[in-house]
Amino acid sequence: MRMTDTTTPAPPKKRHRNLAQGVVESIVGSIREGVLKPGEKLPTESVIMALHGVSRTVVREAISHLQAAAMVETRHGIGTFVLEPPAPPLLISADTIRTLGDVLAILELRISLETEAAWLAASRRTEQQAQELGAALQRIVQGGSVEADVQFHLLIAQSTGNRYFVDILTHLGTTIIPRARVNSAQLTHDEPAAYIDRVNREHEDIYQAILRQDQEGARAAMRTHLSNSRERLRKAQDETSAS
Repeated sequence: MRMTDTTTPAPPKKRHRNLAQGVVESIVGSIREGVLKPGEKLPTESVIMALHGVSRTVVREAISHLQAAAMVETRHGIGTFVLEPPAPPLLISADTIRTLGDVLAILELRISLETEAAWLAASRRTEQQAQELGAALQRIVQGGSVEADVQFHLLIAQSTGNRYFVDILTHLGTTIIPRARVNSAQLTHDEPAAYIDRVNREHEDIYQAILRQDQEGARAAMRTHLSNSRERLRKAQDETSAS
């Protein structure tokens, strides 16, 4: 009986993949060394083919890898462009804020950040943003919710016209509000109504300064608000440690 020949599967094209990887590494190196900067256009496929001695298929595979890594984007009919590198993740989250000491540290960060945000907001806010800020203040006064408080501070960040203020406060979310993490009134033995009234007046002072475009007044009002929050919590921390 005659045995028939069996067909052996073709081996994977490792060389093809290695060539594409070589093109990827070359382009990544150029990006990291600043030869190719964000927003700049990559050389054409023909130029890359000639430069690396590879086929068009290899070049397109390399570009696909770079697109998947969010390093470049291809605009149909125009070319392939280098993207801005993604911002590193902030190492602050609800999971890292566990103690009164952690909340105090966040407040110190906020004092540095938000006093300048208030100053900028007072000079740059639009009429629409002023109205939205006033509406957020009313929600704080009427309900005293943490969400309304967060929105008030986020609107100030948006009024700066600087997206990085917004990015940081958005990332922090409700962790920026001490009473979202601890019961400040109870810890400092304040009457809840008196505590809420005092915090509301502090927000009112910030709003009024931004409304009248008083830059120094807005900065001072924000510093007073956040410093008072810090001192209330520091007192609570001292009492907790002594007990």
